Amino acid sequence: MSERLKIENLYKVFSSSPERAMQLLTAGASKDRILAETATVVGLNNVSLSIPSGAIYMIMGLSGSGKSTLARCINRLNEPTAGKILLDGEDLVTLDENQLREVRRTRISMVFQHFALLPNKTVIENTEFGLKLRGVSAVQRRQRAEEVLAIVGLAKWADHHPHELSGGMRQRVGLARALATDADVLIMDEAFSALDPLIRTEMQDELLRLQRTLKKTILFITHDFQEALKLGTRIAIMADGQVVREGTPQEIVMDPGSDYVAAFTREVDRSRLFDARSIMQTAGTLLVQGNTRVVGNDSASAFVLNTLGEAVGVLDSASLLAVGGGADALQRLSTQFVSVPANAKLVEVARLLKPGLPVAVVDCDGLFLGTLSSAHILDCIASVAAQRPNAAEVAQHA
Repeated sequence: MSERLKIENLYKVFSSSPERAMQLLTAGASKDRILAETATVVGLNNVSLSIPSGAIYMIMGLSGSGKSTLARCINRLNEPTAGKILLDGEDLVTLDENQLREVRRTRISMVFQHFALLPNKTVIENTEFGLKLRGVSAVQRRQRAEEVLAIVGLAKWADHHPHELSGGMRQRVGLARALATDADVLIMDEAFSALDPLIRTEMQDELLRLQRTLKKTILFITHDFQEALKLGTRIAIMADGQVVREGTPQEIVMDPGSDYVAAFTREVDRSRLFDARSIMQTAGTLLVQGNTRVVGNDSASAFVLNTLGEAVGVLDSASLLAVGGGADALQRLSTQFVSVPANAKLVEVARLLKPGLPVAVVDCDGLFLGTLSSAHILDCIASVAAQRPNAAEVAQHA
């Protein structure tokens, strides 16, 4: 996956004279110490990230962690103090006002928490507003606005005003307005936080539906870890203006790396987060006999694969010893085993299990990938971070 947006060593100090604060930062001083000694606030401290093209990249943390400051630095609503913001290799920090205005009009769109709709304009007028600022003709912008309103399911509301819409519908208008410009990067700053829980869930599902078709590069700011897990391709967790953990949702839950991050992961429903592929055990070749291959690991059973790589049966330990001594594998194999798709969540896998039967993990073509055991599945679902979060350490970031 190619890299669309790259942030390198980004700093933001809220001061007209940030030199002393920057000296302290580069020397390793804390945010609190810099505030005490210089009366300046550190918003970002040496942030570096790579956002792949077509990804929903989540930035999360507690209030004051720097996540919204980062979003506003990317489109330079906040001017960075130091560092680079590379959009397809072009450093946005070096752009002049005219160049930056063009980037905001054509390459970066933003969806705000409180909708930011123009109350005196209709839904379709709000949707086409960014295109109007760009100078697109009335006919072209109206056609594009109609297209995106249809995509977000609001075509019938085109001539209504924002006050006639529900909160979720107004947020769809904000999303439609951002999509209408066909920008390279979409920044969503706490976009669903103001919505009721049920509407918020619907909007999350809607975003995932749209993303499957549009494949936008989305930088999504949130304080909700469950939202980050549901939407995110990758997650960066911030504290005190720094990125303290970055990775896939599964990597972060399995290895939080700190008490602060572990506090977010403690209540995660792992059965709905992890899939069979993420926890399966690979199986090495134990022996080859004719057109069949026997593969296994430390479990009591081994799988027999045909020439295509499909599992056609399973051997228990006694049968495996006999085959190793020269017996025909096809004569001793049992067809009593369970196949589960690699992308099946563990909650789905658990429903497919049958007592005492080995489990083969297969890809979308039915080819064997690895094995699972009931004990391994239950251990993953029940496991918690090795060290319980320390309340004092977590609280200091709040």
